[in-house]
Amino acid sequence: MTVRRLRTSFPAILIAVAFLAAGCRATPPSSETVPVLVSPAPSPGFPSAEKTVVPAAPSDEAADNEIARVIAISVDGLNPRAIQKLGRSRTPAIHRLMREGAYTLNARTIREQTRTLPNHTAMFTGRRVEGQRGGHGYTENVDNGTTIHQAAGHYVASVFDVVHDNGGSTAMFAAKIKFNLYKRTWNAHGGPDRAGRNDGRANIDRFTIDVNNTRLVAKLTAELRRSPREFTFVHLSLPDRAGHAHGFMRKEYLDAVEQTDRLLGRILDTVADRPGLHRHTLVLLTTDHGGDGATHYAADKLKNYRIPFMAWGPGIPAGRDLYALNPTFRSPGTSRTNYRGKQPIRNADLANVVTDALDLPRVPGSEFNSPRSLNLFR
Repeated sequence: MTVRRLRTSFPAILIAVAFLAAGCRATPPSSETVPVLVSPAPSPGFPSAEKTVVPAAPSDEAADNEIARVIAISVDGLNPRAIQKLGRSRTPAIHRLMREGAYTLNARTIREQTRTLPNHTAMFTGRRVEGQRGGHGYTENVDNGTTIHQAAGHYVASVFDVVHDNGGSTAMFAAKIKFNLYKRTWNAHGGPDRAGRNDGRANIDRFTIDVNNTRLVAKLTAELRRSPREFTFVHLSLPDRAGHAHGFMRKEYLDAVEQTDRLLGRILDTVADRPGLHRHTLVLLTTDHGGDGATHYAADKLKNYRIPFMAWGPGIPAGRDLYALNPTFRSPGTSRTNYRGKQPIRNADLANVVTDALDLPRVPGSEFNSPRSLNLFR
């Protein structure tokens, strides 16, 4: 896959100019050294950064070559049973993703927890929770005022680092105040930019929190119309709020899923109505947990750990089951699964699905989908 949007430093430009000038001479001196352009080395501040390499470029017919932008959407507390119960008539946008894209309603959260912040942190970092086993280490479901790095005991890279450091622009639109944890972690305490020109430590270029989901989506769609970024993450909270207040799968919860579907429809329509955007944008949808009764905290309950994962965009085969496309992943049935052997598709695969689609290096230190073997395309 071809790496896009890599920034070039001024010294590199001078070398390139010198090279071109040398090439214009009829018979250059035999002692003249031919300059070689070398890709920037990965940041030594990242764990496992020495293993991070820019993917080699295959043929121009790679299925995801059209992808220049990714919009990843997490619908907090979206239980797959709600999608099935409401059906196409009440959740037309979600069913559009299923009809026109590839999907599964039997993906998994991370094994250790079915809570919001540990799972979203896994989505961004591609790591499990357990810090002693290479995980991100953040176990709390509140913003405790620290950072992910402090929880892990070292710098934890994210998908925002990779996109930003390779010249892309990033954004997060979230509907819960506790997502300020991520602004503190990857902006105020972000890692140094060591790829190309130094753009500073802030890795999330636009960070917006609005607890009003309708207003949040209006801000998002305005940006998509004006100047879409290479990577945009969107968090919507209505189903989770209704589930805690009234019970998951109760009428109020199902109404909240239906309302969220209308907001998703606005996002999809914004993308589809702009040919330039539609031709180059991958939309992903997943969640942090399901729900059972009025909670989702028991990580060993199927209703909590079974979640959807969907992909929609150019090159995605219509109506295909993601497990059928990915024989190296194992459909888990009703089991909770561990981290040994063939894995189910997980929400934590998201980070490296994004880096793969954008032809960028994998997230340093990541575990899930680190080989980038999860195939969304034909």
